[in-house]
Amino acid sequence: MRRGLLSRGTGTEPARDTPREDPAAPRSPLVRALVMVVALAATVLFAVVLARLTLTPSYASEALTHSNLRPGDSIRNYLNQPAFRDTVKQLGGNIALGVPFGVLLPVAWPRARGLLRVVLLTTAVMVAVELVQGAVVPGRAFDIDDVILNTTGALLGYLLLGRRIGRAVHPPRRRRWQRGARRERTAAAGSGKA
Repeated sequence: MRRGLLSRGTGTEPARDTPREDPAAPRSPLVRALVMVVALAATVLFAVVLARLTLTPSYASEALTHSNLRPGDSIRNYLNQPAFRDTVKQLGGNIALGVPFGVLLPVAWPRARGLLRVVLLTTAVMVAVELVQGAVVPGRAFDIDDVILNTTGALLGYLLLGRRIGRAVHPPRRRRWQRGARRERTAAAGSGKA
């Protein structure tokens, strides 16, 4: 016989009304504060590295630069390069540049949790970086494919680590309808005991 059938009616089965640990219970304030400080410091460090990589003039390539507003053109050019190392450097570098956004945003800024928010914020930041790059920095140009690759990296970072870390540090948000349902369950449990 199955174990579930044997335990029925024996009184050994836990009561269904026993409170479970609330998944939305707040974590230790000290741990949350420490993790957020580390995440903010990592975000600042990442911003400095991003600025160094993308906003440093490249005078040697000034004659070769041109803006790209057609998605896929630069990616196709990267894939058609004769040296595989250059292809990996361009594609992998742009994807890797976006990964920290996907990991750090949900931790450093709790309201940025969620796939759509991470993608939109990363896209907005990368478009701003590309616009500054194309307008001000010599030897650099706006490239929509860089934005696409960076956003893909943020998406990967969020799916692989950011979502888990964000949930571990910040409790899940309760929606209005969830709050009302919890109040109703509490009131019903209270009236049932009386």
